[in-house]
Amino acid sequence: MNNQMYKKFNLKNGIRVVTEHIPHVNSISIGVWIEVGSKNEDKTINGASHFIEHMLFKGTDKRNAKNIANTIDGIGGHINAFTGKECTCYHVKVLDSHYKLAIDILADILLNSKFDEVEIGKERSVIIEEISMYEDSPEDLVHDLLSQTLYNNHSLGLSILGTRKSLSDLDRKSLLDYMKKYYIADNIVISVAGNFEENRLIEEIKEKFGKMNGTRRIYKNRNTIDYNFKRASKIKDIEQTHYCLGFKGVSLLNRKELYPLLVVNNLLGGSMSSKLFQKIREEKGLAYSVYSYPSIYKNGGSLNIYAGTNANQLGQVKELIFSELNELVNKGIQDEELTQTKEQLKGNYILGLESTSSRMSSIGKSELLLNKIYTPKEIISLIDCIDIESVNEIINKVINLNNFASVIVSNTE
Repeated sequence: MNNQMYKKFNLKNGIRVVTEHIPHVNSISIGVWIEVGSKNEDKTINGASHFIEHMLFKGTDKRNAKNIANTIDGIGGHINAFTGKECTCYHVKVLDSHYKLAIDILADILLNSKFDEVEIGKERSVIIEEISMYEDSPEDLVHDLLSQTLYNNHSLGLSILGTRKSLSDLDRKSLLDYMKKYYIADNIVISVAGNFEENRLIEEIKEKFGKMNGTRRIYKNRNTIDYNFKRASKIKDIEQTHYCLGFKGVSLLNRKELYPLLVVNNLLGGSMSSKLFQKIREEKGLAYSVYSYPSIYKNGGSLNIYAGTNANQLGQVKELIFSELNELVNKGIQDEELTQTKEQLKGNYILGLESTSSRMSSIGKSELLLNKIYTPKEIISLIDCIDIESVNEIINKVINLNNFASVIVSNTE
Protein backbone atom coordinates (compact mmCIF):
# COMPACT_ATOMS: atom_id res chain seq x y z
CA MET A 1 0.00 0.00 0.00
CA ASN A 2 1.45 3.35 -0.90
CA ASN A 3 0.89 6.67 0.81
CA GLN A 4 -1.48 7.73 -1.94
CA MET A 5 -4.35 6.16 -0.07
CA TYR A 6 -4.47 9.22 2.20
CA LYS A 7 -4.60 12.82 1.05
CA LYS A 8 -4.36 15.93 3.11
CA PHE A 9 -5.65 19.39 2.19
CA ASN A 10 -5.50 22.63 4.14
CA LEU A 11 -8.32 25.15 3.85
CA LYS A 12 -7.22 28.79 3.81
CA ASN A 13 -8.55 29.31 7.33
CA GLY A 14 -6.40 26.50 8.75
CA ILE A 15 -8.85 23.58 8.88
CA ARG A 16 -7.10 20.33 7.90
CA VAL A 17 -8.97 17.86 5.71
CA VAL A 18 -7.79 14.25 5.48
CA THR A 19 -9.34 11.76 3.10
CA GLU A 20 -9.14 8.11 2.21
CA HIS A 21 -10.79 7.10 -1.02
CA ILE A 22 -12.32 3.60 -0.92
CA PRO A 23 -13.87 3.10 -4.36
CA HIS A 24 -15.48 -0.31 -3.76
CA VAL A 25 -18.02 0.88 -1.14
CA ASN A 26 -21.29 2.81 -1.53
CA SER A 27 -20.98 4.80 1.66
CA ILE A 28 -19.10 7.80 2.96
CA SER A 29 -18.22 8.61 6.57
CA ILE A 30 -17.40 12.20 7.46
CA GLY A 31 -16.17 13.34 10.84
CA VAL A 32 -15.40 16.78 12.21
CA TRP A 33 -12.77 16.46 14.96
CA ILE A 34 -12.08 19.24 17.45
CA GLU A 35 -9.15 19.06 19.82
CA VAL A 36 -11.16 19.87 22.92
CA GLY A 37 -12.40 17.70 25.76
CA SER A 38 -12.56 17.54 29.53
CA LYS A 39 -8.76 17.95 29.57
CA ASN A 40 -9.28 21.62 28.59
CA GLU A 41 -11.63 22.28 31.51
CA ASP A 42 -11.25 23.09 35.18
CA LYS A 43 -13.63 22.45 38.07
CA THR A 44 -15.71 25.55 37.36
CA ILE A 45 -16.52 24.70 33.74
CA ASN A 46 -16.31 20.92 34.03
CA GLY A 47 -18.68 19.31 31.53
CA ALA A 48 -18.65 22.23 29.06
CA SER A 49 -17.14 20.21 26.16
CA HIS A 50 -19.80 17.52 26.49
CA PHE A 51 -22.64 20.03 27.06
CA ILE A 52 -21.72 21.85 23.81
CA GLU A 53 -21.70 18.51 21.95
CA HIS A 54 -25.31 17.97 23.09
CA MET A 55 -26.36 21.53 22.23
CA LEU A 56 -25.21 21.28 18.62
CA PHE A 57 -28.03 18.82 17.94
CA LYS A 58 -30.66 21.15 19.41
CA GLY A 59 -31.29 23.34 16.43
CA THR A 60 -29.74 25.93 14.11
CA ASP A 61 -31.18 28.97 12.34
CA LYS A 62 -32.67 26.77 9.62
CA ARG A 63 -33.20 23.35 11.25
CA ASN A 64 -34.73 22.39 14.58
CA ALA A 65 -33.64 19.31 16.55
CA LYS A 66 -36.31 17.08 15.03
CA ASN A 67 -35.43 18.27 11.57
CA ILE A 68 -31.73 17.39 12.01
CA ALA A 69 -32.66 13.85 13.08
CA ASN A 70 -35.34 13.41 10.37
CA THR A 71 -33.09 14.61 7.55
CA ILE A 72 -30.44 11.97 8.24
CA ASP A 73 -32.91 9.23 9.20
CA GLY A 74 -34.86 9.96 6.04
CA ILE A 75 -31.93 8.90 3.87
CA GLY A 76 -31.02 5.91 6.04
CA GLY A 77 -27.90 7.56 7.40
CA HIS A 78 -26.48 7.96 10.91
CA ILE A 79 -25.42 11.11 12.70
CA ASN A 80 -23.82 11.12 16.12
CA ALA A 81 -21.10 12.64 18.25
CA PHE A 82 -18.93 11.85 21.23
CA THR A 83 -16.80 13.79 23.67
CA GLY A 84 -13.61 12.34 25.13
CA LYS A 85 -10.92 13.67 27.43
CA GLU A 86 -8.91 15.13 24.53
CA CYS A 87 -11.23 15.48 21.57
CA THR A 88 -14.81 15.86 20.41
CA CYS A 89 -16.11 14.38 17.17
CA TYR A 90 -19.29 14.94 15.14
CA HIS A 91 -19.77 12.25 12.53
CA VAL A 92 -22.16 11.25 9.78
CA LYS A 93 -22.36 8.11 7.67
CA VAL A 94 -24.55 8.17 4.54
CA LEU A 95 -24.80 6.64 1.08
CA ASP A 96 -22.12 8.28 -1.07
CA SER A 97 -24.77 10.03 -3.20
CA HIS A 98 -25.83 12.10 -0.16
CA TYR A 99 -22.39 13.53 0.67
CA LYS A 100 -23.48 17.15 0.08
CA LEU A 101 -26.32 16.89 2.56
CA ALA A 102 -24.00 15.32 5.14
CA ILE A 103 -21.46 18.14 4.81
CA ASP A 104 -24.23 20.74 4.92
CA ILE A 105 -25.68 19.38 8.17
CA LEU A 106 -22.28 19.10 9.86
CA ALA A 107 -21.38 22.67 8.87
CA ASP A 108 -24.81 23.92 9.92
CA ILE A 109 -24.69 22.46 13.44
CA LEU A 110 -21.09 23.58 13.97
CA LEU A 111 -21.47 27.10 12.66
CA ASN A 112 -25.11 28.06 13.24
CA SER A 113 -26.33 26.37 16.41
CA LYS A 114 -28.68 28.62 18.36
CA PHE A 115 -28.00 27.68 22.00
CA ASP A 116 -31.57 28.52 22.89
CA GLU A 117 -31.98 29.21 26.64
CA VAL A 118 -34.98 26.86 26.98
CA GLU A 119 -33.10 24.07 25.19
CA ILE A 120 -30.06 24.62 27.43
CA GLY A 121 -32.29 24.11 30.46
CA LYS A 122 -33.76 20.91 29.03
CA GLU A 123 -30.39 19.54 28.00
CA ARG A 124 -28.93 20.26 31.44
CA SER A 125 -31.51 17.91 32.96
CA VAL A 126 -30.86 15.31 30.25
CA ILE A 127 -27.14 15.33 31.14
CA ILE A 128 -27.94 15.11 34.85
CA GLU A 129 -29.96 11.97 33.99
CA GLU A 130 -26.92 10.71 32.08
CA ILE A 131 -24.80 11.23 35.22
CA SER A 132 -27.38 9.30 37.28
CA MET A 133 -27.35 6.49 34.74
CA TYR A 134 -23.57 6.35 34.99
CA GLU A 135 -23.66 6.30 38.78
CA ASP A 136 -26.14 3.42 38.63
CA SER A 137 -23.66 1.44 36.56
CA PRO A 138 -20.92 0.51 39.05
CA GLU A 139 -18.60 -0.78 36.35
CA ASP A 140 -18.61 2.62 34.60
CA LEU A 141 -18.31 4.34 37.94
CA VAL A 142 -15.25 2.40 39.06
CA HIS A 143 -13.32 3.34 35.87
CA ASP A 144 -14.27 6.98 36.34
CA LEU A 145 -13.16 6.93 39.97
CA LEU A 146 -9.87 5.35 38.92
CA SER A 147 -9.10 8.16 36.50
CA GLN A 148 -10.20 10.75 39.09
CA THR A 149 -7.80 9.15 41.58
CA LEU A 150 -4.83 8.61 39.29
CA TYR A 151 -5.09 12.06 37.63
CA ASN A 152 -6.23 13.84 40.77
CA ASN A 153 -3.76 16.69 40.14
CA HIS A 154 -4.56 17.11 36.45
CA SER A 155 -7.57 18.02 34.32
CA LEU A 156 -7.50 14.48 32.83
CA GLY A 157 -9.05 13.41 36.13
CA LEU A 158 -12.20 15.47 35.54
CA SER A 159 -15.36 13.65 34.52
CA ILE A 160 -16.34 14.14 30.86
CA LEU A 161 -19.99 14.62 31.88
CA GLY A 162 -19.18 17.22 34.55
CA THR A 163 -20.80 17.24 37.99
CA ARG A 164 -24.28 18.32 39.06
CA LYS A 165 -22.70 21.39 40.63
CA SER A 166 -20.61 22.42 37.60
CA LEU A 167 -23.56 21.83 35.24
CA SER A 168 -25.81 24.11 37.25
CA ASP A 169 -23.26 26.90 36.79
CA LEU A 170 -22.89 26.49 33.02
CA ASP A 171 -25.09 28.96 31.16
CA ARG A 172 -25.42 30.22 27.61
CA LYS A 173 -22.63 32.75 27.95
CA SER A 174 -20.07 30.39 29.49
CA LEU A 175 -20.83 27.71 26.86
CA LEU A 176 -20.48 30.15 23.97
CA ASP A 177 -17.27 31.64 25.41
CA TYR A 178 -15.81 28.17 25.75
CA MET A 179 -16.86 27.25 22.23
CA LYS A 180 -15.37 30.44 20.83
CA LYS A 181 -12.05 29.62 22.42
CA TYR A 182 -11.71 26.04 21.17
CA TYR A 183 -13.96 25.63 18.13
CA ILE A 184 -11.52 27.41 15.85
CA ALA A 185 -10.22 26.37 12.45
CA ASP A 186 -6.72 25.80 13.81
CA ASN A 187 -8.09 23.17 16.14
CA ILE A 188 -10.17 21.21 13.63
CA VAL A 189 -9.66 18.23 11.35
CA ILE A 190 -12.32 16.99 8.92
CA SER A 191 -11.81 13.35 8.03
CA VAL A 192 -13.54 11.53 5.19
CA ALA A 193 -13.43 7.86 4.23
CA GLY A 194 -15.44 6.10 1.57
CA ASN A 195 -16.50 6.61 -2.02
CA PHE A 196 -16.34 10.19 -3.34
CA GLU A 197 -15.11 12.31 -6.20
CA GLU A 198 -12.19 14.24 -4.71
CA ASN A 199 -12.60 17.66 -6.38
CA ARG A 200 -16.31 17.85 -5.70
CA LEU A 201 -15.88 16.76 -2.12
CA ILE A 202 -13.16 19.32 -1.39
CA GLU A 203 -15.13 22.12 -3.12
CA GLU A 204 -18.16 21.30 -0.99
CA ILE A 205 -16.11 21.30 2.22
CA LYS A 206 -14.45 24.59 1.24
CA GLU A 207 -17.78 26.20 0.52
CA LYS A 208 -19.36 25.09 3.80
CA PHE A 209 -16.42 25.29 6.23
CA GLY A 210 -14.23 27.91 4.56
CA LYS A 211 -16.09 30.74 6.30
CA MET A 212 -15.13 29.48 9.73
CA ASN A 213 -13.13 31.81 11.94
CA GLY A 214 -9.39 31.34 11.40
CA THR A 215 -8.09 32.61 14.76
CA ARG A 216 -4.90 31.02 16.02
CA ARG A 217 -4.71 28.89 19.12
CA ILE A 218 -3.76 30.88 22.16
CA TYR A 219 -3.88 28.26 24.88
CA LYS A 220 -0.98 26.03 25.87
CA ASN A 221 -1.08 22.28 26.07
CA ARG A 222 -1.72 21.25 29.66
CA ASN A 223 1.10 20.60 32.13
CA THR A 224 2.73 17.23 32.66
CA ILE A 225 0.92 14.71 34.82
CA ASP A 226 1.82 14.27 38.43
CA TYR A 227 0.38 10.80 39.04
CA ASN A 228 -1.46 10.19 42.27
CA PHE A 229 -1.03 6.61 43.50
CA LYS A 230 -3.74 6.42 46.13
CA ARG A 231 -6.53 4.06 47.17
CA ALA A 232 -10.18 5.07 46.95
CA SER A 233 -13.47 3.36 47.60
CA LYS A 234 -17.17 4.03 47.35
CA ILE A 235 -20.08 2.24 48.96
CA LYS A 236 -23.10 1.51 46.75
CA ASP A 237 -26.02 -0.79 47.30
CA ILE A 238 -24.99 -3.34 44.65
CA GLU A 239 -24.55 -7.09 44.35
CA GLN A 240 -21.03 -7.27 42.96
CA THR A 241 -17.79 -5.71 44.12
CA HIS A 242 -15.92 -3.82 41.39
CA TYR A 243 -12.15 -3.46 41.58
CA CYS A 244 -9.88 -1.37 39.40
CA LEU A 245 -6.18 -0.62 39.52
CA GLY A 246 -4.06 1.68 37.40
CA PHE A 247 -0.32 1.94 36.72
CA LYS A 248 1.46 4.83 35.07
CA GLY A 249 1.43 4.10 31.32
CA VAL A 250 2.87 5.77 28.23
CA SER A 251 1.98 8.82 26.17
CA LEU A 252 0.43 8.80 22.72
CA LEU A 253 3.47 10.67 21.40
CA ASN A 254 5.83 7.93 22.53
CA ARG A 255 5.48 5.51 19.61
CA LYS A 256 8.54 3.54 20.73
CA GLU A 257 6.86 2.45 23.98
CA LEU A 258 3.26 2.47 22.81
CA TYR A 259 3.33 -0.73 20.76
CA PRO A 260 5.20 -2.82 23.34
CA LEU A 261 2.60 -1.61 25.88
CA LEU A 262 -0.19 -2.89 23.63
CA VAL A 263 1.52 -6.29 23.63
CA VAL A 264 1.72 -6.28 27.44
CA ASN A 265 -1.94 -5.30 27.69
CA ASN A 266 -3.11 -7.97 25.26
CA LEU A 267 -1.14 -10.65 27.02
CA LEU A 268 -2.25 -9.56 30.49
CA GLY A 269 -5.98 -8.96 30.04
CA GLY A 270 -6.76 -7.65 26.58
CA SER A 271 -8.35 -10.79 25.13
CA MET A 272 -10.05 -14.08 25.98
CA SER A 273 -6.74 -15.92 25.76
CA SER A 274 -5.08 -13.47 28.17
CA LYS A 275 -3.54 -14.50 31.50
CA LEU A 276 -6.10 -12.78 33.73
CA PHE A 277 -9.14 -14.03 31.80
CA GLN A 278 -7.85 -17.59 31.63
CA LYS A 279 -6.80 -17.74 35.27
CA ILE A 280 -9.57 -15.82 37.06
CA ARG A 281 -12.59 -16.61 34.89
CA GLU A 282 -11.88 -19.85 33.05
CA GLU A 283 -9.76 -21.72 35.59
CA LYS A 284 -11.10 -20.42 38.91
CA GLY A 285 -14.59 -19.18 37.94
CA LEU A 286 -14.25 -16.15 40.23
CA ALA A 287 -15.42 -13.41 37.86
CA TYR A 288 -17.58 -13.01 34.80
CA SER A 289 -15.75 -9.90 33.71
CA VAL A 290 -12.00 -9.36 34.11
CA TYR A 291 -9.77 -7.44 31.70
CA SER A 292 -7.04 -4.84 31.28
CA TYR A 293 -6.88 -1.81 28.98
CA PRO A 294 -4.51 1.09 28.35
CA SER A 295 -5.60 4.75 28.55
CA ILE A 296 -3.38 6.76 26.24
CA TYR A 297 -3.28 10.56 26.09
CA LYS A 298 -0.91 13.17 24.71
CA ASN A 299 0.64 13.94 28.11
CA GLY A 300 0.72 10.42 29.49
CA GLY A 301 -1.55 7.53 30.30
CA SER A 302 -2.11 4.42 32.33
CA LEU A 303 -2.46 0.65 32.18
CA ASN A 304 -5.62 -0.38 34.00
CA ILE A 305 -7.02 -3.67 35.26
CA TYR A 306 -10.66 -4.36 36.13
CA ALA A 307 -12.45 -7.23 37.84
CA GLY A 308 -16.03 -7.64 39.06
CA THR A 309 -16.59 -10.33 41.69
CA ASN A 310 -18.40 -11.28 44.87
CA ALA A 311 -17.25 -9.27 47.93
CA ASN A 312 -16.04 -12.38 49.77
CA GLN A 313 -13.93 -13.46 46.76
CA LEU A 314 -12.21 -10.12 46.27
CA GLY A 315 -9.18 -11.11 48.35
CA GLN A 316 -8.66 -14.17 46.21
CA VAL A 317 -9.11 -12.24 42.94
CA LYS A 318 -6.61 -9.56 44.03
CA GLU A 319 -4.12 -12.26 44.97
CA LEU A 320 -4.44 -13.87 41.54
CA ILE A 321 -4.06 -10.50 39.75
CA PHE A 322 -0.90 -9.71 41.70
CA SER A 323 0.56 -13.17 41.22
CA GLU A 324 0.13 -12.78 37.42
CA LEU A 325 1.69 -9.30 37.59
CA ASN A 326 4.58 -10.61 39.69
CA GLU A 327 5.22 -13.40 37.26
CA LEU A 328 5.27 -10.98 34.33
CA VAL A 329 7.77 -8.75 36.14
CA ASN A 330 10.00 -11.63 37.23
CA LYS A 331 9.88 -13.85 34.16
CA GLY A 332 9.13 -11.42 31.38
CA ILE A 333 7.46 -12.53 28.18
CA GLN A 334 8.24 -15.74 26.25
CA ASP A 335 8.95 -16.03 22.51
CA GLU A 336 5.76 -17.85 21.58
CA GLU A 337 3.66 -15.43 23.66
CA LEU A 338 5.16 -12.52 21.75
CA THR A 339 4.54 -14.13 18.35
CA GLN A 340 0.95 -14.95 19.20
CA THR A 341 0.19 -11.51 20.64
CA LYS A 342 1.65 -9.74 17.61
CA GLU A 343 -0.57 -11.80 15.31
CA GLN A 344 -3.53 -10.92 17.51
CA LEU A 345 -2.75 -7.20 17.37
CA LYS A 346 -2.34 -7.29 13.59
CA GLY A 347 -5.57 -9.24 13.14
CA ASN A 348 -7.55 -6.85 15.35
CA TYR A 349 -6.07 -3.86 13.57
CA ILE A 350 -6.79 -5.15 10.05
CA LEU A 351 -10.34 -6.28 10.92
CA GLY A 352 -10.90 -2.78 12.32
CA LEU A 353 -10.18 -1.32 8.89
CA GLU A 354 -13.18 -3.02 7.31
CA SER A 355 -15.67 -0.17 7.84
CA THR A 356 -15.59 3.38 6.50
CA SER A 357 -16.50 4.71 9.98
CA SER A 358 -13.49 3.14 11.66
CA ARG A 359 -11.19 4.42 8.92
CA MET A 360 -12.65 7.92 9.18
CA SER A 361 -12.08 7.69 12.91
CA SER A 362 -8.56 6.39 12.68
CA ILE A 363 -7.28 9.03 10.22
CA GLY A 364 -9.16 11.89 11.88
CA LYS A 365 -7.91 11.23 15.37
CA SER A 366 -4.38 10.55 14.20
CA GLU A 367 -4.13 13.81 12.24
CA LEU A 368 -5.74 15.77 15.09
CA LEU A 369 -3.54 14.49 17.93
CA LEU A 370 -0.33 13.47 16.13
CA ASN A 371 -0.38 15.67 13.01
CA LYS A 372 0.45 12.53 11.10
CA ILE A 373 -1.36 9.54 9.63
CA TYR A 374 0.25 6.13 9.71
CA THR A 375 -0.60 3.86 6.79
CA PRO A 376 -1.70 0.28 7.56
CA LYS A 377 1.66 -0.84 6.19
CA GLU A 378 3.49 1.40 8.69
CA ILE A 379 1.33 0.19 11.60
CA ILE A 380 1.88 -3.47 10.68
CA SER A 381 5.61 -2.88 10.48
CA LEU A 382 5.57 -1.12 13.89
CA ILE A 383 3.89 -4.23 15.31
CA ASP A 384 6.31 -6.57 13.50
CA CYS A 385 9.28 -4.68 14.93
CA ILE A 386 8.32 -5.26 18.57
CA ASP A 387 10.96 -7.45 20.18
CA ILE A 388 11.21 -9.22 23.51
CA GLU A 389 13.60 -6.63 24.98
CA SER A 390 11.26 -3.72 24.32
CA VAL A 391 8.30 -5.59 25.84
CA ASN A 392 10.24 -6.61 28.94
CA GLU A 393 11.47 -3.04 29.35
CA ILE A 394 7.88 -1.79 29.33
CA ILE A 395 6.82 -4.48 31.80
CA ASN A 396 9.49 -3.29 34.21
CA LYS A 397 8.73 0.35 33.62
CA VAL A 398 4.93 0.20 33.84
CA ILE A 399 4.15 -2.62 36.27
CA ASN A 400 5.58 -1.03 39.37
CA LEU A 401 3.99 -2.96 42.21
CA ASN A 402 4.79 -0.19 44.71
CA ASN A 403 3.15 2.53 42.63
CA PHE A 404 -0.42 2.16 41.51
CA ALA A 405 -3.85 3.60 42.20
CA SER A 406 -6.73 1.33 43.12
CA VAL A 407 -10.48 1.78 43.53
CA ILE A 408 -13.21 -0.44 44.97
CA VAL A 409 -16.94 0.07 44.54
CA SER A 410 -18.81 -2.28 46.84
CA ASN A 411 -21.73 -2.59 49.23
CA THR A 412 -19.46 -3.10 52.24
CA GLU A 413 -16.41 -1.39 53.68
